[in-house]
Amino acid sequence: MPDFDIDSLKKTWQETAVKPKYDSSEILEMLNHKSRNYVKYIFWISVIEFLIFLGITAYYLIKGDEGSSFIRILEKVGVKRTFELEKDFEHLYFGLKMLSLFVTALFVILFYKNYRKIHVESNLKKFILQIVRFRKTVNAFIFTNIALLAIFVSILTLFIFQTLSSQEIHLNNPTLIGFATGIVISLLLSIGLIWLYYRVVYGILVNRLGKNLKQLEEIESAKE
Repeated sequence: MPDFDIDSLKKTWQETAVKPKYDSSEILEMLNHKSRNYVKYIFWISVIEFLIFLGITAYYLIKGDEGSSFIRILEKVGVKRTFELEKDFEHLYFGLKMLSLFVTALFVILFYKNYRKIHVESNLKKFILQIVRFRKTVNAFIFTNIALLAIFVSILTLFIFQTLSSQEIHLNNPTLIGFATGIVISLLLSIGLIWLYYRVVYGILVNRLGKNLKQLEEIESAKE
């Protein structure tokens, strides 16, 4: 079927009494096809992200020195490198990575289930509800990743202060203020970059899906 512009087609349909080239069933079929494609693209992007995270995690687990750079930072404020400290951080790091992978895998499954439901859906009202639900799932995925980042930074900050306390290291006010400021700035920059990434990568597809949704709702309203 040749490409066409939905908005121009709607305008022609409304202004002419002659039957247009495409009837309502063909328009619905095209919107259905495009919407399912957008959902499929989002699903595959999430799969690629999961595989990348899995590869990075496997690399550092095999390499075995993922905590070295972090502990070197702690050594600059007087923390002594010990076997217990390295093991505690390895366990913490592993737990955080597994949580991140679990959440990403969960959303990959949800995206796939939503895609399958939209793929076989034939009723227009249910099709619209499936798209609405999928958009909510995408937004939940974005905000969950941002929330996980904030939680991870909070946990690592708590780990740092517990380590300082256990080794009886007291930071003076300028150092403490600089340390806290660095954490806050790093967190805000990371959240900003993550938000920008998801708005660009997912936002384009979600916006296009939203336009299709609006057109489907208009068609459904016209039928009633």
